[in-house]
Amino acid sequence: MGCATCSNKIEGVPNGCKSNGSCGNGGCSKLSTFNWLSNMSLPANTEPFNCVEVRFKNGRKEFFINADKLSLYEADVVKVEAETGYDVGVVCLTGELVRLQMQKKNIFLQKADLKKIHRKANNNDVDKWLEGRAKETEAMLKARAIANELKLRMKISDVEYQGDLSKSVFYYTADERVDFRELIRKLAESFKVRIEMKQIGMRQEAGRLGGIGSCGRELCCSTWLTDFRSVSTSAARYQQLSLNPTKLAGQCGKLKCCLNFELDTYVDELKKFPDTKLKLKTKKGNAFFQKMDIFANKMWYSYQDEPYEFHEMSVDRVKEIVAINKKDEKVDNLKDFSNIFVEETPQYENVVGQDDLTRFDNQMKQKKRRPKKKSGNKPAQANAQGGNKPQQANKSQRVGNNNPNQSKPAQAKGPNSNENKEGTAKKRPFKKRRPNNRKKPSGDGSNKPSE
Repeated sequence: MGCATCSNKIEGVPNGCKSNGSCGNGGCSKLSTFNWLSNMSLPANTEPFNCVEVRFKNGRKEFFINADKLSLYEADVVKVEAETGYDVGVVCLTGELVRLQMQKKNIFLQKADLKKIHRKANNNDVDKWLEGRAKETEAMLKARAIANELKLRMKISDVEYQGDLSKSVFYYTADERVDFRELIRKLAESFKVRIEMKQIGMRQEAGRLGGIGSCGRELCCSTWLTDFRSVSTSAARYQQLSLNPTKLAGQCGKLKCCLNFELDTYVDELKKFPDTKLKLKTKKGNAFFQKMDIFANKMWYSYQDEPYEFHEMSVDRVKEIVAINKKDEKVDNLKDFSNIFVEETPQYENVVGQDDLTRFDNQMKQKKRRPKKKSGNKPAQANAQGGNKPQQANKSQRVGNNNPNQSKPAQAKGPNSNENKEGTAKKRPFKKRRPNNRKKPSGDGSNKPSE
């Protein structure tokens, strides 16, 4: 099944999903059901179940009878029967799992008059269906403008066109009863179709629109949650949560549905704890309950005279004090029953064989730097004293010795020219430039300043 992230940019078209059926906006995986019975073969002489589940826009699903026994698979676009005309949807579930889903939702063939599947949709049906999908956003914005003109206290959140473009359903939310008869008349004049207004709750609206919750995942109501149970503030109290409406409320403005997920576990754990209304009687005074850690089995109490000093005790210790108080006896002090926790410093071993993280810093400290050469006139001083070191021939000379046809370099002439015994010229040593602030050396070749 495709969605807005696919190449066709239209939700519901069975061209496949580039995210392998797990789109980020919930278009493909919205309220989807994994068919875990698809790979199981039926017994011999058993016909497959002749009902399929068809999905329409967002999470709206209905069951239809395959009276003509068409070979239908998931993601097939089919033309189904509607109250007036026909509709187009996508097959989302087939096989024996449909029977289990109908039993779960209390839909039986004997009691329910299910509609039929006409055939697979052809190109004309799909084109008309896509044309209706393209009109939905514009129709929703125009309907909101008309509702504002009529000063109706309602919010139109979604619009759905039928497959044959003969009917459009407008989903809205409102806090009180709304008289929308004038609105229906103006919408019918504007869109030239049959108008149906359907009121939904805040949770259903969030499920249709989708979004990302505070946990970082997609909303449960738009991915898998189908039954919306009432959530009360007592669920937050049982879980020791602060009654902060900004943190406990979801995108729908109501309490989060996930508060009910772990409520049974918390209720079972709280049965192990004594009554928090009981006060612990000691010779120092009465102590009252402050807070608890359910899964760590810890409780904190404070004296009435010292409300800011907390005494941590385990549940078993508190039960001992309660049992003693029931005998009309008092304990000496809560410190005798307080838990003493000794923090153990963990000792880590180098099991991987890695060195210390600062090993490179130690190497840089141990490494000795080479002393810098003093800037001076050493080549000039050496020449003045008559000490000339033999130097190697340059690259051109070495290459020239191997090539007989190559011309020999010109020999330097003059009495001061550096020549070897063969007469070849040597490269003169490079002389560093003397700084301007230094004085010239004396005639004897020493670097002492001349007087």
